[in-house]
Amino acid sequence: MEIIVENIILDRSDIEKKIERIAYEIYEHNYSASELIFIGIREGGTELAKRIKKVVADISDLKSIGYRIDLNPENPTEGKIELDKRLKAHELNDKVVIIVDDVANTGRTLCYAIQPLLEALPQKIQVAVLVDREHKLFPIKADYVGIRLSTTLLEHITVSLKKGEEKVTIK
Repeated sequence: MEIIVENIILDRSDIEKKIERIAYEIYEHNYSASELIFIGIREGGTELAKRIKKVVADISDLKSIGYRIDLNPENPTEGKIELDKRLKAHELNDKVVIIVDDVANTGRTLCYAIQPLLEALPQKIQVAVLVDREHKLFPIKADYVGIRLSTTLLEHITVSLKKGEEKVTIK
């Protein structure tokens, strides 16, 4: 019988500090923007984007809006890449767009998430992640990172952002 040990990498307090630091970096790099568009990938990225957006709103007067994008992270070409129905591509023109995901591994999910955004002409597209695993197979580099982890491909990172259960674990 194999015993799998789960180690906590970040607890609730650590996650809050990482989110605050990411928000300050986003503000520092985009203080003159007319508007920030946060687009969270799936549930984890959307919750993280919501929290980052709130801190940016608390520390600045930048207008920001949050949206969601859904796709299959294991096989993004299987099924549709669904951008939030409230968002029309032309609304991204001349805006700073920040794609947010909880964990960046190979870069595949992030690369495919950017695809529908290229129908518009954003001012710039940036990437924010809570955990960057540094196993890139696609040309994606996160602009804002909570923590970088050098892991083996067999290790699994889990991010929980549910109230009272916030933690990042590795097993």
